[in-house]
Amino acid sequence: MSEQSRGTGRIRGTGSRRRKPTRRHRTKVVAAWTVAGVVVVGGAGLGYAYMALDGNLSSIDIDAKLGADRPDDVDDGSQDILVLGSDSRSGDNGKYGQDEGAARSDTAMVVHVDKGHKSARVVSIPRDTLIERPACESDTTGDPVPAEHRAMFNTAYEVGGPACAVKTVESMSGIRMDHYLEVDFTGFKKLIDELGGVEITTKTAINDSKSHLDLEPGTHTLNGEESLGLVRTRKSVGDGSDLGRIQLQQAFIKALMEQTKSVGVFSSPKKLFGLADAATKAITTDSGLGSVKKLSGFANGLKGLGADNVHMVTLPVEYDPADPNRVLPQEKAGRQVWAALKNDRPIPASATEKSAGDKGDADKVVE
Repeated sequence: MSEQSRGTGRIRGTGSRRRKPTRRHRTKVVAAWTVAGVVVVGGAGLGYAYMALDGNLSSIDIDAKLGADRPDDVDDGSQDILVLGSDSRSGDNGKYGQDEGAARSDTAMVVHVDKGHKSARVVSIPRDTLIERPACESDTTGDPVPAEHRAMFNTAYEVGGPACAVKTVESMSGIRMDHYLEVDFTGFKKLIDELGGVEITTKTAINDSKSHLDLEPGTHTLNGEESLGLVRTRKSVGDGSDLGRIQLQQAFIKALMEQTKSVGVFSSPKKLFGLADAATKAITTDSGLGSVKKLSGFANGLKGLGADNVHMVTLPVEYDPADPNRVLPQEKAGRQVWAALKNDRPIPASATEKSAGDKGDADKVVE
């Protein structure tokens, strides 16, 4: 899939914290449903509300946890952000499944913003990808967690939290993550409701007992609960795997970007504050973005981005011959993808054309 054919991907949409919105020029885009809310905060310039909104934010000092054993920090103006949604079932998220005391990263996207901040590339990492997980440290006990061969990608967050997830992505890609963002179910729903819903057109019926989404063909304005159902849906897409779910999520991101263009948030301070309040409650960030002032500065640097400048792919993978429920990275193609991001270049179409990630068929389900 080329950058010009953006808009399909896969992943399990279950969140345990945080992200931001978008709009051309004034509203800005960082692409990934998790990132949507924070951009609205940045675009708003809500200086008067900094202190109130700062109290909503949670942040993690990734740099302190990982130390110096990381890829080089290349200061060329580009930025790489790891965006995660976790499947925690604690608290208000318990309605989506049993709380087993741990969370996994069901949604993972690496967002690369180019040097000029005029375009961005998003690489979705399938949760079931078998990878070489590096040694980490438990974020709950501080105990060392040994490296593991053929570990599922999403176990990195489970055993070591955000820092281990970042370390794992950096190990896979050779790219240092400048920032980290995480979103949860409840915050995601509230953000969509504050926006007034997101319009989606379905080409076929969606009926998924796991995500509890039931839609007839046609145009629908999805509320927060229905939007969460869409990004968690997989049974109605392609072969029913997480590859199709990722594509649905990427299609939803495009719709979310379009929606923010038409919402009159700048003419209504009350509406704007409601969105900013929902967004800051929904996300967890690294300490480099751990205040509304820092988030605002980050988002203002993205004002040149628009939905048409955000290009999405899925990390090239193939089904594991030993277990069809797992996927393996296509090493050569994967190196092409990461090299493109590292060198601030477009991802070549040849890198993803033979990937199982292009077989999700979400374009047959939603427009």
